[in-house]
Amino acid sequence: MPPIALLESVSKVYDLGEVKVEALRGVDLRFDEGDFVAIMGASGSGKSTLLNILGCLDRPSSGAYYLGDQNVAELDDDELSEIRGRRLGFIFQSYNLIQQLTVVENIEVPLFYQGLDTPEMRDYCIALAGRLGLGDRLDHRPMQLSGGQQQRVAIARALVNDPFVILADEATGNLDTRTSEEIMALLCLLNESGKTILMVTHEDDIAQYARRIVRMRDGLVVEDETNRERRKPQPQA
Repeated sequence: MPPIALLESVSKVYDLGEVKVEALRGVDLRFDEGDFVAIMGASGSGKSTLLNILGCLDRPSSGAYYLGDQNVAELDDDELSEIRGRRLGFIFQSYNLIQQLTVVENIEVPLFYQGLDTPEMRDYCIALAGRLGLGDRLDHRPMQLSGGQQQRVAIARALVNDPFVILADEATGNLDTRTSEEIMALLCLLNESGKTILMVTHEDDIAQYARRIVRMRDGLVVEDETNRERRKPQPQA
């Protein structure tokens, strides 16, 4: 099977005037369909830069990045925007919900930008919210929700376009332990249904839910191993 995402000798250099910062230095990584990968490393290791490139939010300075059969490193801004809208789903630490919109309207946002905000898709968003335990919160706004509920809205929004890959950036960083476990149980369930998840985290206990752990240091991949002691989600009371 061809990889769902492939990086070949990817480097990223930030030009800060008199100083050049090498955030990534020749990274080679392959991600297959159905992977669940935790990307770890200290601050400045390059993990966030790597996620930004994987999410088509930034371009490599050199090297190739293939998403499916496309080298996205060669695409222009409009083409990158198209890929982000149709092939990728994003989950952020700070949820990034629009405060003026309801739960359903926040889930619909990616569809709006694609011109797909139809009554049929509204029904789909309502059903998706229900699957994620938000069926009784459809008309609530973010400030009326708990942190865990807001992250569930963000996950629903990430799923609404049926993406190739879900990219999670410290998805449990603002949550307490119990709520973090609930969110990770949900991500594990999505992965078991076939979704590919690439997750940046600095928390070892969260990384243990992943099938594979990639560790970075100084812009390099220093470890890439199958997680043979994978943590299983606990049934929620």
